[in-house]
Amino acid sequence: MLESAKADAKNHLGRYFMQIGQIIRKNRKEKNMTQEEMANYLGVTAPAVNKWENGASYPDIMLLAPIARLLGISVDALLAFQEELTAEEIGVIVRELDSMLKDKTYEEAFAWAREKLRLYPNCGQLFWQLALILDVHRLTKDVEAAGRYDEFIIQWYNRALESGEEEVRVKAADSLFAYYERNGQYEKAEEYLACFSDQSPEKKRKQASLYSKTGRRDEAYKAYEELLFSNYQTARMLFYSIFTLVVEDENMDKARLLAEKQEELARVYDMGVYNEVLGKLELAVTEKDADTAIDIIDRMLASVESIADYTKSPLYEHMTFRALSREFTEQTRSSLLEYIREDESLEFLKDGGGWEKLEEKYKELVCKK
Repeated sequence: MLESAKADAKNHLGRYFMQIGQIIRKNRKEKNMTQEEMANYLGVTAPAVNKWENGASYPDIMLLAPIARLLGISVDALLAFQEELTAEEIGVIVRELDSMLKDKTYEEAFAWAREKLRLYPNCGQLFWQLALILDVHRLTKDVEAAGRYDEFIIQWYNRALESGEEEVRVKAADSLFAYYERNGQYEKAEEYLACFSDQSPEKKRKQASLYSKTGRRDEAYKAYEELLFSNYQTARMLFYSIFTLVVEDENMDKARLLAEKQEELARVYDMGVYNEVLGKLELAVTEKDADTAIDIIDRMLASVESIADYTKSPLYEHMTFRALSREFTEQTRSSLLEYIREDESLEFLKDGGGWEKLEEKYKELVCKK
């Protein structure tokens, strides 16, 4: 048993020598430095450097800092001989920390996490997850002198911010934003918004939150209203896309449900009658229900002005919209009639007398075409 343990230790040490040697070789070559040049800088022989890189021996502990400085890396990086962690391995560490926070003191769990991070100094995902768990735990539990851990947790978030993975960087920026916002350091919090895409709704929401907390109320209202308006456009497109799929799958019960939901959605967002009935028109056309389709088209033609009803809604009172001209509304009516008249897939609308009555009602527009 003792011999087996010694063998395991020897193998582990051998892998350590080999991997630290690989780190030295990799970084030396990136610096375009020869083994002889490295040896001269460190006051050792070229064969000694060669043995390090081949795993035959390892540098004296007093040389670790000089080697790291020479290669332009940290001592942690030099000693980071462990391979990249997989998602499963990270999961194991996270669950172990969770367990420790239940069974041991916060200080003990923190110390354990700190040692783990020393072993994996380049794993941004691990830095972020352990920092987040410890950060949240001290906010929700009664942790003695919780503030004394701030420096470390912020440091770990910033290490995650240096990750090569964009997703990890965004998560770290989100955590740093939350930390500084809850501590009233709004200017510092705002710095981390630069890490989010300009198209990110979350960036806009966070910016609006900062506006409201720094007395810029009109800007906060406008930012929130813009998000609300944008969310309607996104939801409307999603409903339509799902509607298209369920129609292709001949799931008409769900298609009817989606048409109802689209109407409710437009009503909630104050989008006016014209937008409320669009989904019902798609459904009627799909079901070849000419009478219902013509009735809906009539409602749309009669309520073209309501296309811009949202511009009058108190939901968007801090936003600025371009006024729609009378020419635009008339053109919209005319274009809708022309589309129905010329689209071959809508020929079924003309089988009864409803279409003729509709054309007669709007004959002035039809004549213009």
